[in-house]
Amino acid sequence: MIRNGPMAPARLASLLGLLLLLPACTHFNQGLTAYKHGDFQTALIEFRQAAEGGDAEAQHNLGLMYARGQGTEPNEHEARHWFRKAAEQGIAAAQYNLGLMCAHGQGGPKDSAEAARWYRKAAEQGDAKAQLNLGVLYDEGDGVSKNQEEAVRWFRKAADKGLAKAQFNLAVAYDKGEGIAQDDKEAVRWYKKAAEQGDPHAQYNLGLMYDEGEGVPQDDKEAVRWYHKAAEQGDPQAQHNLGLMYVKGEGVAQDNVSAYLWLTLAGLGGHQDPLHSQETVAKRMSAQQLTDGQKLVQEWRTRNPPTSFKH
Repeated sequence: MIRNGPMAPARLASLLGLLLLLPACTHFNQGLTAYKHGDFQTALIEFRQAAEGGDAEAQHNLGLMYARGQGTEPNEHEARHWFRKAAEQGIAAAQYNLGLMCAHGQGGPKDSAEAARWYRKAAEQGDAKAQLNLGVLYDEGDGVSKNQEEAVRWFRKAADKGLAKAQFNLAVAYDKGEGIAQDDKEAVRWYKKAAEQGDPHAQYNLGLMYDEGEGVPQDDKEAVRWYHKAAEQGDPQAQHNLGLMYVKGEGVAQDNVSAYLWLTLAGLGGHQDPLHSQETVAKRMSAQQLTDGQKLVQEWRTRNPPTSFKH
C-alpha cells in the first residue's frame, strides 16, 4: 500500500518556484499585451517587474526596449545590463545582443574576447547571426586567435540557415581559398544564394564571375544582369563595370548615355579609374547626349540620396 508521507524536498522546491514565478509570468504577459498595443511605457513597467522577478524573456525584452528607446530614453548601459541577465539564463538572442554590445563598446567597454564568448554561446544554440559574427571574429583574429578554418565552419552553419551575409562570406572563402580549398563553382553557388536575397556585394561578385568565366561559362548578359542589380543598390564597383559594358556593348547594346550615367555614379561613389571615367565617354558624346546623361545622373541621385557604401 502506498502511504502518503512528507512532500519530497525536490518537489517542494519546484512547487515553491512555480508559486514565485506566477507574479513574474503575469507581469510578462501584461507587458507583452501592452507592447503589442504600442503602450511602451506600460510594457516597460510590466517587463521590469517580471525581469526583477527573474523572468529571462522579460529581461531580454527590457534590454531591447532600453536599446531602442521604447517607453524611455535610449540607455545602452541598462540594455547591456538586462541582456546580460537574460544571457546568463541561456536566452540565445540575449547572448547574441550582449555579444554585439561588447563588440561595439555599447553600454560598457569594448571587449572582443567577451563578445566572442557570448557569440559562441548563442551560436552553439543555433543563432545564425551569432554564428556569422563569431566567424567574422575568427576570420579577423579579433578577440580570438585568427583561424580561417574555424571561420568557415561558422559561416557555413549560418549560411545553411539562409543568412545572406554568411553565404557571401562563405563564397568569398571558396573564391580566395581561405580556410577551405579554392573552388570557383562553390563560390558561384554561394554567391548566387546571397545575390538572390538581394546582397549587393554578392551580386557584384557574381557578375564578376560571369564576366570572367570563373566557375561558370563566360556570359556577358548574366554579368550585366548582376552588375545592374548591385549598381542600383549603389555599389560603385558594379556601377563602374556596368558602365564599361555599355561603353563596349558587351552583354547589352552599346550606349554612351547609359555608360556616362554609371561611370559618373561610380566616380561619385569613390571608384576612380582615369582610363575609364565619364570624362572619357563624354568626349565621344554629342551635346544632347551629354545633357541626357547629366539628367539621368541627377534623377538617379534624387531617387537615391548619397550614402556611404562599404564593400
